[in-house]
Amino acid sequence: MGETARITDVEFFLVELPCDAGLGAARCWLVRLASDAGLEGWGEARLDWRPAELAARRDSLAPVLAARSVFDVEELLRLDAIREPALRSAVETACWDLIGRTTGQPLCHLWGGHYRRRIPLAVHLPNGPAPEVAQVARQWAEFGFHEQILVSRGKPEEDLANVQAIRQAASDRAELSLDGRAAYDLPTAHDLCAELEYARLRCFLDPVGASTFHEVAALGRQTSVPLGVARMLRGPADVLAMVRCGAGRIALLDPERLGGPSAVRRSAAIAEASETGMAVACGPSAGPAVALLLHLAAATPALAAANPCDYPQLREDVLAEPLEVVDGMIAVPQGPGLGVQVDRAKVERYQIA
Repeated sequence: MGETARITDVEFFLVELPCDAGLGAARCWLVRLASDAGLEGWGEARLDWRPAELAARRDSLAPVLAARSVFDVEELLRLDAIREPALRSAVETACWDLIGRTTGQPLCHLWGGHYRRRIPLAVHLPNGPAPEVAQVARQWAEFGFHEQILVSRGKPEEDLANVQAIRQAASDRAELSLDGRAAYDLPTAHDLCAELEYARLRCFLDPVGASTFHEVAALGRQTSVPLGVARMLRGPADVLAMVRCGAGRIALLDPERLGGPSAVRRSAAIAEASETGMAVACGPSAGPAVALLLHLAAATPALAAANPCDYPQLREDVLAEPLEVVDGMIAVPQGPGLGVQVDRAKVERYQIA
């Protein structure tokens, strides 16, 4: 099997996909790995690369990956050439996709099986005036998205107005979280939490621009509002530091920040052992990244919460068959690997040269 599962080529594509009004276009980097068995695996990430760098990036990475077995994931993850977390995540995902296609198994089978077959999603609400945000919240609730995330505008009075408007519009049909974007200092976040005590927030995510988890823990001791951490989590060691000092009740695990699905699974084990709530996150996705989220959530019992995902807000993807969102959930793809097929014609249509 190893003789027919070696990397022969790597390609990068930058695509720009249309989103719902007010969200702009979504740019996603796709990574394609080819094997000597004629199979291909796909990964996806948000990389801070310029399109002009594409050829040079491929030329530097291809010799490093050439002839490596896709099954040697742990060895691959230690390569200096992919030390950038988002790139490491995309390459590892493409390897796992190839492993699944080589063995004929969906990824969740390789990671523990189907603990759940339909994955609930949490959607981000657009930024804007309170009446407009509240209207969108009501519409999302009607579509079955019962967990929604309001992104902070960086001004406490505007955040409070939006929370109150959403509560009036969506009533009890949706759980609401506030993403503070690490925009507030500790005193401001403390005052805002005091105003949010009766807002019944599921989570106040990244409430402060903290340099250490102890600052988040200090805020948590002064409020009953559940706090969560996302941006400070860059690997399993950060998750361990978070739970040790009690910096939050919820850990939001982003494969691109942590460095790939293996890092997410290790981080999830740490959070589960400490009885910390968790979810896995996915930004605007052309398809492969959201498929990865679905398999991680399917095979990880502790990922019980709705998982933040911007896929429902994209008008197009690069998949041959788009993932169907029903009642705010997506069924886990049952095909081998990620379980989705990338449509090269779509990639070419939305590709940025």
